[in-house]
Amino acid sequence: MASKPGILSDWPWKSMGNFKYALVVPGAIYSTYSFIMCKDENERNWFMFLVLPFLVFRLIHYQLWISYSRYRTAKGNNRILDKSIDFDQVDRERSWDDQIILNGILFYGAGIVLKDQFNMPFFKADGTLIILLLHWGPAEFLYYWLHRALHHHYLYARYHSHHHSSIVTEPNTSFVHPMAEVLAYYGLLLIPTLVSVYIGKANIVGVFIYVTVIDFLNNMGHCNFEFIPKWFYTIFPPLKYIIYTPSFHSLHHTQFRTNYTLFCPLYDYVYGTVDKSTDSVYENALKREAESPDVVHLSHLTTPDSIYHLPLGFPSLSSKPQVSKWYLLFMWPVTVWSMLLTWVLGHAFISERNAFKKLKLQAWVVPKYNMQYSSKWQRETISKLIGQAIREADKKGAKGLSLGLLNQ
Repeated sequence: MASKPGILSDWPWKSMGNFKYALVVPGAIYSTYSFIMCKDENERNWFMFLVLPFLVFRLIHYQLWISYSRYRTAKGNNRILDKSIDFDQVDRERSWDDQIILNGILFYGAGIVLKDQFNMPFFKADGTLIILLLHWGPAEFLYYWLHRALHHHYLYARYHSHHHSSIVTEPNTSFVHPMAEVLAYYGLLLIPTLVSVYIGKANIVGVFIYVTVIDFLNNMGHCNFEFIPKWFYTIFPPLKYIIYTPSFHSLHHTQFRTNYTLFCPLYDYVYGTVDKSTDSVYENALKREAESPDVVHLSHLTTPDSIYHLPLGFPSLSSKPQVSKWYLLFMWPVTVWSMLLTWVLGHAFISERNAFKKLKLQAWVVPKYNMQYSSKWQRETISKLIGQAIREADKKGAKGLSLGLLNQ
């Protein structure tokens, strides 16, 4: 929450919990029913029909970034900041998916009100290019100045300080803002889509690619590790002014008054707000090697769906005690895939990293379940996995090792 919350800070569905997803159900039912009942194939609104699958895709896209980012941050190579994430940040960022629900409401609302305009063709190459150019032009320019305005003490205290409460960022930090701020961002980011609709160049692929590009770059920029290689900018130097890096945006969260851009650093260079340490932080992060822990805790999985309760899993579950959730039954294909993956990999993996002053701690997970520990034919395999993990921890220089209950 911001230090002095302003109007429209809270989302209206805050008290609904996970039932907030029901808000997109009426739009999904309406669009599906209209699509099926429309006898003229040329009149079928594919955009409206595909909104729900696209929202699900966005959720999956975000989750992949969250899991990968947490794994790489825990591992330590190319990490930008060493500071650990606290419990307040974990709780604050559970609402990262609110903006996806808003996205669904806006798309369904626009499709109903502007029915003819949003019954768009599937693909237009020139329309897709126009949408992207409109973003890197006027949308990025307007965002830069909106962002600077949000750092004025009045707006910062009432809105933007909520986002800046997170010094060490994760992909789910990217869209954790008060509702009023997200509405302002959506107002800017809808400009390319609405202009393309107005000039008759809008297309389904173009709109969905645009939102996906925003998600990709937004998630990338909030990772706490650097992975864009130097050759990326050496091959075509102007890319330095077109695409930012995770370390570029990380400096904005530590210095506050520099690197305001959304994705395009050009405007920071033009208006002199680029942080002086941008290049050095970027290069140092690229050189950084994997961390050597002082203490390793060797844990294990409990049930097949416990994979979702790990820090690498779902943020809404990993921050709470493990309780079986009915909706995880729908995740069984992923659950089976994760079981096969852990079986094929066959070694302990890092799950979490914390630091207490100079003491560095890591949690490793043996990819075996409670039921396997009670099986005689699995004992030798499990013993080998534990032995390998202990030797690896010793090789990395760990001074202490603790074992989870069944690993003892």
